[in-house]
Amino acid sequence: MTASLREPGLGAVESAPADPAPGAAVALLDAYRAGSDRFLATPHRTLLGTGTAAEVPHGGDPLPGRVGELLHSLRRPGESAPLVLGSVPFAPDGPLALAVPESVRRAPALRRDPLVALPAPEPADGTGWQVRERPAPEEYAAAVAAAVRRMRDGEFDKVVLARTLELTAPGEPDLPAMLSRLARRDPGGYTFALPSGGGRTLVGASPELLVARRGAQLTANPLAGSAPRSADLAEDVRRAVALLESPKDLHEHAVVVDAVRRALEPLCGRLQVPERPTLVRTAAMWHLSTTVTGEVTDPAVTALDLACALHPTPAVCGTPTDAARAVIAASEPFDRGAYTGMVGWQDADGDGEWVVTIRCAEAEGRTLRLFAGAGVVADSSPQAETAETAAKFRTFLDAVGAAL
Repeated sequence: MTASLREPGLGAVESAPADPAPGAAVALLDAYRAGSDRFLATPHRTLLGTGTAAEVPHGGDPLPGRVGELLHSLRRPGESAPLVLGSVPFAPDGPLALAVPESVRRAPALRRDPLVALPAPEPADGTGWQVRERPAPEEYAAAVAAAVRRMRDGEFDKVVLARTLELTAPGEPDLPAMLSRLARRDPGGYTFALPSGGGRTLVGASPELLVARRGAQLTANPLAGSAPRSADLAEDVRRAVALLESPKDLHEHAVVVDAVRRALEPLCGRLQVPERPTLVRTAAMWHLSTTVTGEVTDPAVTALDLACALHPTPAVCGTPTDAARAVIAASEPFDRGAYTGMVGWQDADGDGEWVVTIRCAEAEGRTLRLFAGAGVVADSSPQAETAETAAKFRTFLDAVGAAL
């Protein structure tokens, strides 16, 4: 079977112009400072926001309306359209971390910057990290087995179960260096570092675009079905081919794509959904991927309207959504917070990009809280899903120099 292979997000709606100043994107990456700065790199642009001009208020009107009102109130004639930058949590009633920065520096995509190929600083020796797994692998496997039994009894169709690693360092970790390693490892993906409230910083490198809008054009790129990469080329290719032919993973992927189609169809006059998935690779994982494109019928429908219509997809929650949320709440001994929410930006014209918040960690003081999840369906193996979460942790463990 022949597969199309690409880097994450390259099917999105906009191509960046040629960079007239090589190093501009890397300069923003190097300028990031933890605390108040907001950094986001996508396959089409690099953004660095400094300071906070205004925060999106909690409660009241639906989120897209609140964001739109705030952006329009800050728009000034003759100036660039203001934008909001930040994260939305997994839980519908969770705290937002969305703000309009005081200033935003912009550059083309990191993947187009030749200087991104230069090596990042090596992580410090990770032997000093203390690692706590929540839940322990055997407890996670038991939760997967219990979910599989309930699915085989017909209670629900799919659930995404996650676990965390809590890493505690002898001193505060170097977040800018960590962000640089994440960005240079997968420059074609979505790399971010943002305040997430309470003195915490959300940092990560997601492969998955939830939705982007530019004018009437939209793109969504659901990922579901995964396999860990191998350092051995022949084995790596074997795993990719096996993933593309796996009935279990193809079914899991089809469930997600169908949910994306159903959520977007009411908002689109034209929607194109490929019949078969392709393969996307990151440094740690292979993923099944489908790039959905379309045109919004109402120019008032913003990128965040589209994102909220999609969130949460079965790729991070399950199906039916309410049943999956209940299983997650009963099975996971922690609050997901920003994990499996969305990170992104939107301007006053309604254009924007929103990314699924995965391959991420929350930093607070000397502690890093890493997250990883796996999609569980009736054919799932508890041992295989546990191994998948361990493989997904590698993105961050390699960035900090720690081992599981």
